[in-house]
Amino acid sequence: QVQLVESGGGLVQAGGSLRLSCTASGRSFARNVMGWFRQAPGKDHEFVTGISWNGASTNYAASVKGRFTISRDNAKNTVYLQMNSLKPDDTAVYYCAARGSSDYFPTSVKYAYDYWGQGTQVTVSA
Repeated sequence: QVQLVESGGGLVQAGGSLRLSCTASGRSFARNVMGWFRQAPGKDHEFVTGISWNGASTNYAASVKGRFTISRDNAKNTVYLQMNSLKPDDTAVYYCAARGSSDYFPTSVKYAYDYWGQGTQVTVSA
C-alpha cells in the first residue's frame, strides 16, 4: 500500500519559518514528480510547488516564490518544503502529492497527481 506521510506542521508567528517533510512508503518515487498543495478553510486545493525527479526543475506558485523552497532526497523517498517569511495567508492544510507517471515537468495541475498524503496543518498567527 502506497502512503505519503507529512510532518512538520504547526503554529508559527508571522515572519517565522517551518519545514515540512513528506516520506513515501510502499513504492519508490525517485523517478517521479512530487509536489505540495494546500487548502485553506472554504477554499479549493491550491498548488504550492513541485519538483522533478532529479531536482533540476522546480515550479512555484507566485504567492510563495522567493519564500518557499522545495527539495527532495530520493534515497530517503522524501520531499521537503522549507517555508520562510510566513504570512497569515499561508495558513492551510498542506498536502504532499506524487505523480504516478514518468512525466518530467512538475505541473501545477492537481489532477495530474495520483498519490496524496493526509495533510499537515500550518497556522500562521498575525
